Amino acid sequence: MALNGSSVNVKQRRQRTLLDLVARSPIGSQEELVELLRGAGFEVTQATVSRDAAELGLVKVPRGDRHVYATPDTAATGNLYDTRLRRLLEDIPVRVGRSGLSLVLLATPGSAGAISQAIDQSSLQDQVGTLAGDNTLLVLFETEAALERWLVRFQGYQPAGAAGLPPVLPYTFTEAPR
Repeated sequence: MALNGSSVNVKQRRQRTLLDLVARSPIGSQEELVELLRGAGFEVTQATVSRDAAELGLVKVPRGDRHVYATPDTAATGNLYDTRLRRLLEDIPVRVGRSGLSLVLLATPGSAGAISQAIDQSSLQDQVGTLAGDNTLLVLFETEAALERWLVRFQGYQPAGAAGLPPVLPYTFTEAPR
């Protein structure tokens, strides 16, 4: 009996870890889940992950330009981190400016780090990365198309009244006189 109780405990821990992984990261395949669970110390096969996903009610939902796993309660509303980003943007006004393939986000003092982390963990995936200071956040892109897609999606996270915020003037950088 101890073996069965032990295996149930392992299964419960594995399934909790699986739910945590799905909530934290956009995972698009069972192979990714297998690798991540193995990295967390669980000896699993794709068949085990498939059974766990079915038991937990995981579903594949569109996020950005791909489909990822989500729990039934987050499938309709977006992932937990999308919700966090929306809440932050309801509380913190953000103005957006642009320089080349970078966006400059200006917020209240001390808030850029939290916004940056929420962006990095959200389903916004077109950015190459973010860099945060105290109240200024840079969002970096590889292509013009990626920047435009990201900006449209980001504006969807902002509350309705945020559109009335004055934009940050576009930054232009020139070489310093010698």
